[in-house]
Amino acid sequence: MKTNKVIFITGAFITNNVWKEWQAYFEQNDFDTLVPSWPYKDAPAEVLRNRHPETSIASVRLQQLVDHYASIIKTLPEKPILIGHSMGGLIAQLLLQRNLGKAAVAIHSVPPQGVITFKLSFFRSTFKPLGFFTSAKKPHLMSFAEWQYAITNGMPLDEQKKSYYEFASPESKMVLRDTLTSDAKIDFSEPHAPLLFIAGSTDHIMPASLNYSNFKKYSHKKSVTEFKEFSGRNHFVLGLPTWKEEANYILDWLKKLS
Repeated sequence: MKTNKVIFITGAFITNNVWKEWQAYFEQNDFDTLVPSWPYKDAPAEVLRNRHPETSIASVRLQQLVDHYASIIKTLPEKPILIGHSMGGLIAQLLLQRNLGKAAVAIHSVPPQGVITFKLSFFRSTFKPLGFFTSAKKPHLMSFAEWQYAITNGMPLDEQKKSYYEFASPESKMVLRDTLTSDAKIDFSEPHAPLLFIAGSTDHIMPASLNYSNFKKYSHKKSVTEFKEFSGRNHFVLGLPTWKEEANYILDWLKKLS
């Protein structure tokens, strides 16, 4: 009987079917799983790109996303394990702050308010998606060149094209901008359920050093907070051929907590 529930939390610019293999693998390992889509994004990536630009997607805010997942969690009989990638990692941190998870894993996470990096790759990857000099009424769809640099750097061209076709979707600029505001604030001194950070050494958009800074901010001595960096992982970590290494590390970490 599956007793542990996992909620996989998707990041920005990508659809929730990126978790398909992860979901099946965790189910095989006796976890019950949920992979909710973001509001207005319950469709294949190609459909969402063909609909672009949609004002509904452009209107989504970070607080709305956190509330969206919180409302799902509150229908469950017990607190789930939260596993989030990129923006989903930040959402997992914010949900954990609300005491809505029994444990959380932040994979290549977007940082909370005030956690910064000065790496050039970070600024190059986020400048256009933030779109400060463009209208927030129109979502941002990464070009293939942006996707290559920010998400799939180092991968063979055919794999980059395949991943873009299968997963790339438009995104709200406001969600990204909200990460710079108090909507993304974490009280790092408060006690929290166990939290694991996973980073990748070749990630352009969310560098490993930024994830480490995020991890180091947590200061409650009696709370479990851990960090693991994997070599050679870009931001497309969920879909790399090596994804089971991260998945197995997470499964082993969860077993140690029980």
